[in-house]
Amino acid sequence: MPPTFNTDPSEVVGLIAGGPTAMVEAVEGAEDSRELAAADLDALALTPDDTVVGISASGRTPYAVGAVEHARAAGALTIGLSCNADSALAAAAEHGLEVVVGPELLTGSTRLKAGTAQKLVLNMISTITMIRLGKTYGNLMVDVRASNEKLRARSRRIVALATGAQDAEIEAALAATDGEVKNAILVLLSGADGPTSAALLDEAQGHLRAALQAARTT
Repeated sequence: MPPTFNTDPSEVVGLIAGGPTAMVEAVEGAEDSRELAAADLDALALTPDDTVVGISASGRTPYAVGAVEHARAAGALTIGLSCNADSALAAAAEHGLEVVVGPELLTGSTRLKAGTAQKLVLNMISTITMIRLGKTYGNLMVDVRASNEKLRARSRRIVALATGAQDAEIEAALAATDGEVKNAILVLLSGADGPTSAALLDEAQGHLRAALQAARTT
């Protein structure tokens, strides 16, 4: 999320029962603890402005169910994503998403159909959320953070597609906006300078289309 959509690292946070260590080695009993989920959310200073998505293929994992229950009690928006119908996770959440994929090829495993289906749903949720937050312009990722050469090349390509400008104009606009793609597009399409484009985007809460409209009416 941070390199693709320039989100703050604290804006989209992933929690797993047992912490990061559980990604590479088993932390026995962690996923069976509702209390651990509540403590992990409390450590993030959960508020009613947050959204918590509980993820469990079976829909009954205590850590995921407990996280959703705790978040809902705190007033946060809650979603329960599982691959079984009528799951405890969906019942605990304000919005239940149950993608029923049927039995796995390997009995007891969720690494194939369930894991893939959940990843697709999470991709949809995150992409649609970023669109609604103004992180895109048409089908372009205009908030990409150019943290390496691949992303710098992508930034130049996005500005070119959005504006039709020549290479020299694109480089000048990116230089004037500290490499911020969205700002550079606004500079090229509106004729505003870098600081003005930044102010217009700030007033438009980051939405490029609204900032362009404002620039054209001033």
